[in-house]
Amino acid sequence: MPTIIESPTIIESAGNKPKRIEEFVGHVNSKHGEVSVARMISPGGWVEPGQRPDFKEITLVLKGQLHVEYDGGEYDVHAGQSIITNPGEWVRYSTPGDEGAEYVAVCLPAFSPNNVHRDDV
Repeated sequence: MPTIIESPTIIESAGNKPKRIEEFVGHVNSKHGEVSVARMISPGGWVEPGQRPDFKEITLVLKGQLHVEYDGGEYDVHAGQSIITNPGEWVRYSTPGDEGAEYVAVCLPAFSPNNVHRDDV
């Protein structure tokens, strides 16, 4: 039988400014460990610590621009574009533009504080 997700759970974010994380599917909201789906609303000037997660992350930018640093380079991902990062890769996300960004992140397996492996700050 299909399961409807009535509303997301708001998850605390990491970084220098508050970012809204709305988890629709994942460990907290739906008790799923195999995948997480979250909508992020990030303010301009937000930067999070680097991380080397144990999950694949597929990110779809809906509005604004997401800046993604990785070992060896960086990308600016604009509205209508996606980026995929693989388990074990070092990455750091930020929204340096004034408008910030809105995006959807899908993590396989699901995101958790235990599998993100953030840099010491």
